[in-house]
Amino acid sequence: MPSLSRRDLLAATTALIAPPLIRPARAQAPVIRLGVLNDQSGPYSDDGGATSVACVRQAVQEFGDGLKVEVIYADHQNKPDVGAAIARQWLDQDGVDAIIDVPTSSVALAVNQICRDKNKVHLNSGAATTDLTGAQCSPNTVHWTYDTYMLARSTGGAMVKAGGDTWYFITADYTFGQQLQRDTTRVVEASGGKVLGSRAYPFPGTSDFSSLLVQAQSSGAKVLGLANSGADTINCIKQAHEFGLDQSMKIAAMLFYSTNVHALGLELAQGLLLTESFYWDLNPRTRALTERLHPKIGPACPNMVQAGCYAATLHYLKAVAEIGVAAAKADGKAAVARMKAMPTEDDAFGTGRIRADGRKVQPSYLLQAKAPGESKGGWDLLKTVATTPAEDAYRPEREGGCPLVK
Repeated sequence: MPSLSRRDLLAATTALIAPPLIRPARAQAPVIRLGVLNDQSGPYSDDGGATSVACVRQAVQEFGDGLKVEVIYADHQNKPDVGAAIARQWLDQDGVDAIIDVPTSSVALAVNQICRDKNKVHLNSGAATTDLTGAQCSPNTVHWTYDTYMLARSTGGAMVKAGGDTWYFITADYTFGQQLQRDTTRVVEASGGKVLGSRAYPFPGTSDFSSLLVQAQSSGAKVLGLANSGADTINCIKQAHEFGLDQSMKIAAMLFYSTNVHALGLELAQGLLLTESFYWDLNPRTRALTERLHPKIGPACPNMVQAGCYAATLHYLKAVAEIGVAAAKADGKAAVARMKAMPTEDDAFGTGRIRADGRKVQPSYLLQAKAPGESKGGWDLLKTVATTPAEDAYRPEREGGCPLVK
């Protein structure tokens, strides 16, 4: 190794002790941080999961407008304590401004209160509980996509009109399942029908429904009402076919998504009625949105929850741009107030509005799973049977008991 000269050493030492070049500090633009909180690995992971995250990112990409936006996500495991802990960390330590999706009604209600307490925004697409726009409504929350009232009115009402006037329920034993059974029971009884019985099961963690199905079959009811969702509904339908129950009872999948129909397959799903506020093949705009999403989600097509994450995010960012990033970060209630003041407009749901109670209203569609021979293949799964207008699809605003409704 060659020796260094005194001049080389002096130059090296001078370089080490020379003061750094000081440049004027640039003010950093404030960042809007979005947290997608949902089931990433359990029975509802196909209902929202990674595709909900992709839909939020699609909305951010499309909005642009110079806003700096970051998206993070986490798995709440369908447990209120886990979801609440994540929400508190996001809002207290990680600078999250809005929490998005949040399926599983018990988790959603916990997050709803935390966002209210900390004056942040809750954009719910995945939960079904009407309490979010009822007694537990919040000025910080928008409930975007659907709820148990909408499902009961559309799917339940259609089943009764078709002659299904006696029901037996298999119900996920937590807020969502209980409310869905309650709301559907009201529809059945108001139409002159009867509920002959029900069985609740522990959620999550149940996969064998055989004993519940045997009891349902022995009840003599014409309709099996499945007050559950996701993998639980798929397992119930598969096992019902194994028992031959579908030969003596009509199956009412009270919350079933297009993604669930694809997972089940049309051979078993054909003829099932379900209600969604979005279907990828509904019109040119829904098809165009789906095409834009394919590079992020592959050949799959989004369901209403996932599309709701896209639309809610897009509308929130419009409100942020209106009031300014600093104001939106400082006051989640103000951001939601601006969302309510602006008409909604997006390729998933078209034109709509957000009511004072936080309920986003749009039409609901009664869809029927096609027979295998009707499908062109792939995700050509459903056909529209009936449409409920936006103002009729949800519980009347003054009947919910929301204190925000004057």
